[in-house]
Amino acid sequence: MSQDTILIRTLGLQPYEPVSQAMHDFTDTRDDATADEIWLVEHPQVFTQGQAGKAEHVLMPGDIPVVQSDRGGQVTFHGPGQQVMYLLLNLKRRKLGVRSW
Repeated sequence: MSQDTILIRTLGLQPYEPVSQAMHDFTDTRDDATADEIWLVEHPQVFTQGQAGKAEHVLMPGDIPVVQSDRGGQVTFHGPGQQVMYLLLNLKRRKLGVRSW
């Protein structure tokens, strides 16, 4: 498979935490020959709290779970009907950096 190949996976409606763990597993086990992937997914209602997030940033969670995330930022709401795109790209191989991306 060419190093320029990007596989697109449509995952449908999936809970946030298993998808997050699968992304970490993918990243931890990939090597230089692993194709880049884009994952398209919807999540049941969930607030994700990034590294800058604080409990007071979630104003009225009600019955919606709040999940800690290792991403940057504060709080993000995900829910059915909201398509999320996760990019699992080898930026070095594509000669990109976080800032240029």
